[in-house]
Amino acid sequence: MGNLHEGHLSLVRMAREHAERVVVSIFVNPTQFAEGEDLESYPRTLERDTRRLKRLNVDLIFVPDVDTIYPFGTDNATSVTVPVLTDELCGSFRPGHFDGVTTVVSRLFGLVQPDVAIFGQKDYQQQLIIRRMVEDLSLPIQIFVGPTIREEDGLAKSSRNQYLSEGDRAIAPALFAAIAGTGDKLRNGNRDFAELEKQAMNELAKSGFEPEYVSIRRAEDMGEPDQGSRELVILASAWLDEARLIDNLVIEL
Repeated sequence: MGNLHEGHLSLVRMAREHAERVVVSIFVNPTQFAEGEDLESYPRTLERDTRRLKRLNVDLIFVPDVDTIYPFGTDNATSVTVPVLTDELCGSFRPGHFDGVTTVVSRLFGLVQPDVAIFGQKDYQQQLIIRRMVEDLSLPIQIFVGPTIREEDGLAKSSRNQYLSEGDRAIAPALFAAIAGTGDKLRNGNRDFAELEKQAMNELAKSGFEPEYVSIRRAEDMGEPDQGSRELVILASAWLDEARLIDNLVIEL
């Protein structure tokens, strides 16, 4: 959606490894914002984004308007829904959000006709939903996922980090610290998933967050883990004043 940072640019570099030509789309998608969210205030920095992308020698910067993406209007648009995966975690706190994501991504795929598409691991649930959509609709597109890019103190880079006040920015790294600590406990043999989630939620609250969730899931499909699960993902979402932060960590046991 623009306001590019190093996390986005790392995906552009990754795309170059998999394709002869690279297209970057920039579109602030209205259908993935719920009422009261930051659609109007979402940072739009197209001039700066264009300069950064030109330095990476992208072949095309695709900046469609709303009428191009939704020719019949957003209220009358055909929508694409991935069931089950979109109803939990971020989906439960942002109803309809992922329907907006899958709808716009399917339209961008149709307009651009890519062979491969690159998404970031920071939006773990999102990339899993897009993978499911591509497989379910038999789209001839390979999905690759790039690693989360972090600040030196561990905070995942995000366009919404600029909403953080100076004081909140000092607190923000505690989100990744909490899930990293949970990962250490899992590696050390603790399999009480519910208790570990509760402990991490309490840590976040004590740090000054308003946590929405900390959840330990199977990495492959975000299903509930059991004692035999060997690849897990720890996902978390929490608010710091006006900024909603998400993060995750994949671990192998």
